[in-house]
Amino acid sequence: MTNFKLWVIRMVLPIVVLSSGTLNGDVMIDDFEGGSNADWDYLSDQVMGGVSEGSASLGRDENEAYAHMTGDVSTANNGGFIQLRTSLKSGTDKNTKGVFIKVRGNNQKYYIHLRTRGTMLPWQYYQGGFDATEEWQLVRLPFEAFEASGSWLRNTPAPASIRSIGIVAYGRDHQADIQISEIGFY
Repeated sequence: MTNFKLWVIRMVLPIVVLSSGTLNGDVMIDDFEGGSNADWDYLSDQVMGGVSEGSASLGRDENEAYAHMTGDVSTANNGGFIQLRTSLKSGTDKNTKGVFIKVRGNNQKYYIHLRTRGTMLPWQYYQGGFDATEEWQLVRLPFEAFEASGSWLRNTPAPASIRSIGIVAYGRDHQADIQISEIGFY
């Protein structure tokens, strides 16, 4: 493939899916092996009156440790999400390009939500979407692929100001079933 074609593919497809593990220079948030300082919380739209239900647990499949989130996402009663989220003590290096996640699921669309120092209201976040296939895959989401939830936020998140990261089943009625074995920044 020529360099020009490769450049076009990278510009047209904001999500690059790789089949192998993390790359040099990646900053791991969690690999779910038990040695991480990340403290994950499960949340649903019930905190605001919604009716979505689900759960999260840790599991192991062969040599792969993972977090597993399942549930019924319902848009009834102004709801529509379940989420695994962790706070970050500090942002990441200002030269960080994006988020990576090693994931598999039930062939549904899921999202990464980033909150920063500038997302002060509960409904403010940056959202980047990806499809979770039945096979493990490494998804890389550049910060430019994230959309701000409102016009009061800057267009893309500032890496140094990121304060939390969430894996979210969101926005439509569906069954969620997603496993995450690695998540971090690149």
